Amino acid sequence: MNKMGVSKIEHFSEVQNNTANLFKALGHPARIAIIEHLIKVNSCICGDLVNEIPLAQPTISQHLKELKLAGLIKGTVEGTSVCYCIDPEALEKTMGFIGNIQGYIANKNEINQNQCC
Repeated sequence: MNKMGVSKIEHFSEVQNNTANLFKALGHPARIAIIEHLIKVNSCICGDLVNEIPLAQPTISQHLKELKLAGLIKGTVEGTSVCYCIDPEALEKTMGFIGNIQGYIANKNEINQNQCC
C-alpha cells in the first residue's frame, strides 16, 4: 500500500487540524468575499449573495457549504432558503492564531539577535 499521499493528520493536535481547516476554507477569493460581505452587513443573509459576488448561485452555494463545514459561518433554514451569518467563535480562533504570528513578528528582532536564520 502506497502511503505517500496520506496527510497523517492524526499526528497533529485537534487545534492544529481545526486551524488548518479554517485557513483552507479561506483559501479562495470568493470565500474571502463572502466573509467580507457577511462582516459588512453584520446580520444573517438569505440569498442576496448573488447580487454581491459575481458568481452563479450553485457556485456560491458550494463556497457557502465549504465555509460552513469549516465552521466559519452558521446557516439556518427559513422556509425554502438558508440564511447565513458569521460564527464569531471561529473568527476568534482564527484571529488568535494570527495574533500568535503577530507576536512572533513583534519579537523577531530578539530572535535575529540570537543568530537564528
